[in-house]
Amino acid sequence: MPLHRTPSSRIRAVRDRAADASETPSGTRRTRSDAGRRTTALATALALAATAATGCGHGSSKPESSASSATPPTVNGTVGTPTSTSSPSMDLNRFHAEINGLKAKDLPSSWRSGCPVAPSGLRMIVMNYWGMDNKPHPDGKLVVNASSARDLVSVFRKLFENKYPIRKMVPVDAYKGSDYDSIDDDNTSAFNCRNATGASHWSQHAYGFAVDINPCENPYVTADGHIDHPKCVKYGDRDRRDPGLIHAGDPTVKAFASIGWGWGGSWNGTRDYQHFSESGR
Repeated sequence: MPLHRTPSSRIRAVRDRAADASETPSGTRRTRSDAGRRTTALATALALAATAATGCGHGSSKPESSASSATPPTVNGTVGTPTSTSSPSMDLNRFHAEINGLKAKDLPSSWRSGCPVAPSGLRMIVMNYWGMDNKPHPDGKLVVNASSARDLVSVFRKLFENKYPIRKMVPVDAYKGSDYDSIDDDNTSAFNCRNATGASHWSQHAYGFAVDINPCENPYVTADGHIDHPKCVKYGDRDRRDPGLIHAGDPTVKAFASIGWGWGGSWNGTRDYQHFSESGR
């Protein structure tokens, strides 16, 4: 609700009347009672002026701030200024998403000069997601390629509606760009300007064209069965049905397939069960 402000001329008039009421004839001594009455009159006048300047048409005694009166961009990939998805009026049981632009300063560890995509070619998706505690969580953040952002919003909408549980979702900058530390914390992430594992060429993550989901429950398993992260080794058994595990043909795989993205769990030899990408690699 917009604020109804009193024109400055009305406020000045109130102050002038208060000043007139307090004046005494030239050369006349002002007594303490005069001063008291003068102070009271001025205070009352200013209080009335302040009330008129901040009052709300619905009678609320608490003025709205400019931030609360703004409508944040939401849902289905609207580009705008980053805002929180956890406003007091938001129903976290329903999916909400924003797509926000980025600058180099927003990616202090995951981007550097020479990366194959500029910060202007990336977007931050801010969204709510279902956690491993079977509750919705606000402010999941995923950095992706701008050209795929809207499609990925549709994928994560499906995951949310399926109540697919996600452990955590923050940019890898929270781990100073360390892919290992992000995986070890079971963090779902996307963009990271790095080479493909064990290769000298750029990873699909360096373009923002890949997402790793629940990387501990869905580990990278070499052809000989090795898993780098000790606490994730048990999830090499893909017959397990723990929350967050991804299996061939399940709703999570189908959600990514709906935008043409492939799954690393279907590779021959090395399997990357956490990995979805535009190229399928």
